[in-house]
Amino acid sequence: MRLRLCKALDRALPVAFAGMAAGLLAACCTGCSGPVLSFPTKEAAAAPEPLVTGSIAKRPTRFGADLGDEDWRRAHGALSMALDPQGNGRPVKWDNPETAMRGSVNPTGLPYVAGDEICRDFLATVVAEGGSGGKSRFLRGTGCKLTGGEWELKRLRSARS
Repeated sequence: MRLRLCKALDRALPVAFAGMAAGLLAACCTGCSGPVLSFPTKEAAAAPEPLVTGSIAKRPTRFGADLGDEDWRRAHGALSMALDPQGNGRPVKWDNPETAMRGSVNPTGLPYVAGDEICRDFLATVVAEGGSGGKSRFLRGTGCKLTGGEWELKRLRSARS
């Protein structure tokens, strides 16, 4: 009896495996109602992405074009101290005796969270000493920074005196 059972299995196993293999091959070739064979097509080369689209205004990087690198370094230091959430909220002055530029940064509100950044609004004064008493301007803006990062200007506009 045992010999007869083994011979029956010997004949049935190859047929079962052949049926499973055929079913698996048919499933792989047909997919989800897609073509049996497909060939890659050549796609047109994509146009490079523009660096600036013009739809979003460029972020300001300084308090003005007339500030040199050293002027901005000193003004940025004052900005960082004035906007610090742990600070006392008082104005911080800066000056550069070499160029006769000076100014101050005054936080105008409490720090707040925008996205994943800490932000704070401010009023800045920039005074350029000139031959006839100097020229001053007032700027209102927002500075933001990531935790552990540098303060960046997010918004800056001229304020009326």
